[in-house]
Amino acid sequence: MSKSPLQSQGSGAFETPSPYPLDDQAAEAPAFSDRARPLPRISIQAFCVTPQIAEVIQAASEDRRLSKAHITIQMGGAAAAVAHYQESPTPNLIILESHAPHAELIAELEELAQSCDPGTKVVIIGKANDVVLYRDLKRRGISEYLVAPVSPFDLMECLSGLYNNPDTDPVGQVFAFIGAKGGVGSSTICHNVAWTLSETLATDIVIADMDLAFGTTGLDFNQDPVQGIADALQNPERLDEVLLDRLLTTCSKHLSIFAAPVVLDRDYEMSPEGCETVIDVVRQNVPFVAVDLPHSWTPWTKRLLLQADEIVITAMPDLANLRNAKNIVDLMRSTRRNDALPHLVLNMANMQKRPEITPKEFEGALDLKTLAVIDFDCENFGQAANNGQMIEELNAKAKATQAFHDIAMALAHRKEIKPEKRSPLAPLLDKLKLLR
Repeated sequence: MSKSPLQSQGSGAFETPSPYPLDDQAAEAPAFSDRARPLPRISIQAFCVTPQIAEVIQAASEDRRLSKAHITIQMGGAAAAVAHYQESPTPNLIILESHAPHAELIAELEELAQSCDPGTKVVIIGKANDVVLYRDLKRRGISEYLVAPVSPFDLMECLSGLYNNPDTDPVGQVFAFIGAKGGVGSSTICHNVAWTLSETLATDIVIADMDLAFGTTGLDFNQDPVQGIADALQNPERLDEVLLDRLLTTCSKHLSIFAAPVVLDRDYEMSPEGCETVIDVVRQNVPFVAVDLPHSWTPWTKRLLLQADEIVITAMPDLANLRNAKNIVDLMRSTRRNDALPHLVLNMANMQKRPEITPKEFEGALDLKTLAVIDFDCENFGQAANNGQMIEELNAKAKATQAFHDIAMALAHRKEIKPEKRSPLAPLLDKLKLLR
């Protein structure tokens, strides 16, 4: 990955208790990490010299993290920028590609500074890997200097560092759960994984139930809230930390729910922008947000799915689920090129006397590894649903309990260190060692 001559610090990451360290594999895959966070609504203008850098900026502009920013790209480098801003106001951020030597680059920037408005940030992309140049540029107020070649993710990480304060917690991660078909148990998976994450990592998480008419979050946690997510969606621009605290329902020390109203005498008109605004406010206040999406394809469902940090697709092992899951995975693969692929969970598997598509066949058709396979278990799941409990609360030894732990740790990019199994003779062997 390309770096500036003096490597800048990122926006930080949520700390996790030592029993659950960061996943080493996740750390080795920076393109899928959470170092590049979403940018606010800012205007960015780029002036490029080469088509390669223009293509990099264009690719970055199509990423979900820059979806709120307004980006324009022009050719001509510093000369074009100086001519443009003599008659136009400067944006929030200028990206300038320059291959000029040290002295000439400084002269170009001094000329550009005469037309720049106060507060405008400038990022330079150059070829010289020179610490002296870097320090000189920083002294003149340049926000960052990147050494070409750069990738779209290099650029996004750089911009994220400029607009996300490293001294504060980064915005929370959003996990979107969707079923490949109705009735496959996506909500049950979402609720159990969120509860497991809150208990295992002792970190705050909010479940946002987006199925306003038929959501089951309140039932699954034995809650009957008066207010919930519908109140926030009515006026999303009014939602702030104080109102959010009033609308959330606390289920445990670290878990709260944004419950659905579940009434049918109201019409629910939800805009993609309003839904995104509500989730953005929630993610500013907690480390993790689990979005429980209904199985309906609408503009706002698609927007939330595309904007999520991690996606979990729940499917049953049959042909219709395979087709729908493949459609979702193909869409995510083509539109989220800088993100990890969705996670696949096969639910209600190994049901007696039912013909099924095997996990291996699922993986081959989707070109995607299965994260977890949860066997059909009507006794534990039915009893937990009737009691308003999670599976681990009802029966910690249920087979699904470990699956929920595996999913939770994968989403949070953590590894669960299991205690080493000791032989029944271990105490006796320890005593013999002391006698030697």
